[in-house]
Amino acid sequence: MARAAVVGAGMTKFGVHEQPLQELFGEAAFAALDDAGVGSRDLDALYFGNAMSGQAENETHLGPRMASHIGAAGLEVQRFEDACATSANAFKNAVQAVDAGVHDVVLVGGVERCTPETGKDTPEMTRIFASASHRQYEQPTGLTFPGVFALLTKRHMHEYGTTEEQLAEVAVKNHAHGRLNPRAHFGKETTVEEVLEGPVVADPFRLMDCCPFSDGASAVVVVNPEYAESFDDTVGVTGLGHATDIVPVADKVEPTATQSARDAAAQAYEQAGIEADDADFAEVHDCFTGAEVLATEALGLFEDGEGGPAAAAGKTALSGETPVNPSGGLKAKGHPIGATGTAQIVELTEQLRGEAGDRQVEDPSVGLAHNLGGDTGTTLVTVMEETA
Repeated sequence: MARAAVVGAGMTKFGVHEQPLQELFGEAAFAALDDAGVGSRDLDALYFGNAMSGQAENETHLGPRMASHIGAAGLEVQRFEDACATSANAFKNAVQAVDAGVHDVVLVGGVERCTPETGKDTPEMTRIFASASHRQYEQPTGLTFPGVFALLTKRHMHEYGTTEEQLAEVAVKNHAHGRLNPRAHFGKETTVEEVLEGPVVADPFRLMDCCPFSDGASAVVVVNPEYAESFDDTVGVTGLGHATDIVPVADKVEPTATQSARDAAAQAYEQAGIEADDADFAEVHDCFTGAEVLATEALGLFEDGEGGPAAAAGKTALSGETPVNPSGGLKAKGHPIGATGTAQIVELTEQLRGEAGDRQVEDPSVGLAHNLGGDTGTTLVTVMEETA
């Protein structure tokens, strides 16, 4: 069955921004519309994601503001909040609406400001972000997300012998990719030694094992299959998966399995008619280096316990057999919470079009995006493929 296609993509540079939310989103939205060659009045709907502005900036009713700012007042607007998986969920719902014939042309995107430009310092933003964890069993203990993923990673190290050096290799690789991405928060390379010499944040993670909070926005234009035929540079959406996992983290049956990712990947692969080995590259949710290792295994790119050795052997590098996070990932590209999901879709679109510049994967035809929210409580997996 023919499915929706992405015909336009845009995003801001990720980093520290002074612009208010609507101006950040507008920059990404207009870039996506220009890329598609359509105007605001050609849209049927806006599917929009933002996770933290209610607490961080005292702004909650953002959808109509965003539509007004891009000259599309009157549009139907759906706003999504699903922790880090926010705009991936917006994208999934937009694709399903287009597939169902509800809409023909939808703008999908997200925006977030997470740096001190919001008026909140890092400890306060960390507290706000921890609201995505379990209110009764995790928040009262002071367990924030570095600690959550440290627990999962330590168990993985215990089960499979994953080492801190292997985790450091993930950081080194993603910073090398980020240096090739002009929109990345961090453009500086690092070394295994520098990572291992950094201050401990939550054992086994040191500072360079952790992604930053970033400001930024991303957006894509999604159209129905028939309409897509009138565009030149289209990328098909062939598989969507969406699953949840047990929360809180202490109740997970297999802490190293990231079950929601396995389930979402199985759904997406079945829809697309592919297997994990068919993927030419992947953008995965590397909020921490250990999260990337767990994700590559959950997606089936590597066997359980082989994610760490694969990273150390260069298999996930741009020149490796399965490049992972050619954008630099959350680790180097940055992580503006509500914009991260559609930023992955932007990267898949540019890679499959052959427009990724110095970070271009060699001749890709199938790409994966893996975006999780909370303590692996929500995961979305998207398969996109080049179109003839």
